[in-house]
Parts: sequence; C-alpha cells; structure tokens
Amino acid sequence: MTIIKTEFALALNQVATERGIPAEEVLKSIELAVLAAYKKEYPKEDINDLKAVINPKTGEVKILKDKNDVTPPGFGRIAAQTAKQVILQKIREAEKKTIISQYFSQVGGLIRGRIIRFDGRNVYVDIGKTEAVLPKEEQIPNEKYSPNQSMIFLIKEVVNDKFNNSKIILSRADSLLLVNLFKREVPEVANETVKIIKVVRQPGERAKIAVHTEQRGVDPVGTCVGQKGIRVQTITDELGGQERIDIIQWNKDIKIFLNSALSPAKINRVEIDENKKKAKVYVSEDQAPLAIGKGGVNVNLASKLVDLVIDIIQEKNPTPSQKEEKKVESTSIN
Repeated sequence: MTIIKTEFALALNQVATERGIPAEEVLKSIELAVLAAYKKEYPKEDINDLKAVINPKTGEVKILKDKNDVTPPGFGRIAAQTAKQVILQKIREAEKKTIISQYFSQVGGLIRGRIIRFDGRNVYVDIGKTEAVLPKEEQIPNEKYSPNQSMIFLIKEVVNDKFNNSKIILSRADSLLLVNLFKREVPEVANETVKIIKVVRQPGERAKIAVHTEQRGVDPVGTCVGQKGIRVQTITDELGGQERIDIIQWNKDIKIFLNSALSPAKINRVEIDENKKKAKVYVSEDQAPLAIGKGGVNVNLASKLVDLVIDIIQEKNPTPSQKEEKKVESTSIN
C-alpha cells in the first residue's frame, strides 16, 4: 500500500526542512496517523500489536504485525485521508514547538508585543512568530490593556502546561523588566560603567533602584536620570506613566544608604541593630508621611532595598520659639 508517493515524500521533507521541523518527526506523525486510521476502520483490532512502517525512499506505508504485512486491501485511500489531517496538525504542532524553542535563549530579555485577545484573567500577546501569555500575576495592577495595544514585555520563562504544550510567559511586573529598560535607555548601565545593585518595585505605583559606579567623574544617579530627566521619563512612560522611580546611590555605609533609600524624607538620625536586621529611623512629624509613603509603600520598598526592618519614629517638630532659642545658643557659642 502506498499512501504517499516518492515525489510527495520529497516535497514533504522539503517543507519540513524549510519550517525547521525534523523529517523524522514528520515521518513519526505519519505512522501515528496510519495507526489511528486503522483503529477507526477496524475498532476490534488491538493496535498495540501493530506497527506502521514508512519507507523513507518510496513513501510506502505498511501495517505490520509480528513483522508480517497485514495491511488490509483497499485501506490505502482511507488511511491517506485520515493521515493527511493528522499530519497537518502534527506539522503545525512541531512548527510551534520549533518556534517557541527559539525563545529559550531570549528568556530574561525584552520584547515588544501587540495584545490580540483576552482569556479570563490572562492577556495574549502577538510577539512576532508566535503568541505569548501575560498572566494576571505578571500584570501591572490597574493597567488597562486593549486589543492592538503595543508595549514592552519581559520574556520571563517558557513552560509546559498539563497537556505538555509549551507556552511563553511574559511579565510587566517583574523587577528585571525595569533593569532591562535601564540597560536599553542608559548606555552607561549597558556597558556596566554604572551598575544596578538592586531593584525593588510596587508595580504601577513606585520603584527604587540602587546604582553605583567605581569610575571617577561619573554621577550614577544623574546618568540614569538623564538630562532634564529624559531617560527616567522614557522608562516611566514604558511602564504606563504612573510608576514613580526613585534612583538612589548605593553606599556601603548602611546608615547613609538607608537615608537615601527613604528619600524624599529628611531623616534626623538612625539606629541600626545589625544582629536583628532592624533599624529605628527618627524623623520630624512633618517628614513622617514622606518617609512612610502612601499606604506604607516608601518605607516598605526602602526596607527591601536595604534588607532591614524599618521602624519610623516621629519626633515633635520644634516650636518657633525653640528654633529661635537654638539659633541664639549657636550664635553665642561662636
């Protein structure tokens, strides 16, 4: 029995090669298709004892049982029709796997994609050769997504679902997205003249990024901010325009670093218990809201940035008379 002629087999191999699908995988698909067709036509037969064999030179397909040819007369036409549908499906699946495998090397990088559809909590994105998914947990809270909207994503990982189908997971909430945006917009970060020490985010609301440089004459904070704030503003726009980014100069002196991490609040003094990984930060009453931030976001991010539990302690603001008295005392000492 011949399901596919030699010319067709050559053509099929050519298509498989052009699409980057192994020819062996296509042949295996044909074998499975033939067995499926046989089972459909002869449901009482036990196909576990059978094997479909393809001659790769002629395209001839046979059904074997214990190495004996048991191909039924007239089975070729039925098998060919069934096989054609399954082959096309298998080729599409293999092609999809081949395409997705190309993205393994891009995990951790940025990609621009276009939103194409929604499935419950998930957003599906066209990233060029295939589609990827942006799960709810990887979305920026309160960010609005609409069909045909184009934006930057982080390729977070490539995973297999319970049906062993590969899918590409994107993220808009991962801190690595922010790191890569700085590498893209700030050449000094890309060439590691300025190094990003740590990034913490409350996606869509606020982020803090600690930067450092060993090179003299380079201002790491100013470099990342850019002239008139153009660099950091470009990154903010890519994140939807609502996420405030605080760029902080890293310092090995934890007290100095902590003071910077709690900006824009002005700190009176700091007490650190390194054994308990805790810090008491004393601020004036008018500075406490700035230190804490809306919903505690500023102090929480600062805590993650310096890796300390921070306790904000308010001190009463001095009265005008106390300020004047302190000024007089200072003048008399001079």
